[in-house]
Amino acid sequence: MKTEYNEIYTKLHQIYKKYQKAYKHNPDSHQMCCMWSTVNPPDTIEDTKQIHDIEKSFDIHLDEMDAYELYDMDLDEATKRILEMKRGKQ
Repeated sequence: MKTEYNEIYTKLHQIYKKYQKAYKHNPDSHQMCCMWSTVNPPDTIEDTKQIHDIEKSFDIHLDEMDAYELYDMDLDEATKRILEMKRGKQ
């Protein structure tokens, strides 16, 4: 399990950094919300390039509630949630 967790965390962190660095005003706090503008956040999270990138990278589907839950998590929590989803423990 630790290896799978590490693989997911590493890939998710790469996605996080890709989007977080686009928003210079966001801290590098490892909070998933920092992948979007915190000054002018989107009205909906589900249909954003960040969520699409996560879905594609992990071969999962995130509905609106899943997307908002990930948005409110840090990288560790999000990694654990994605691992659960991949294992079908929704």
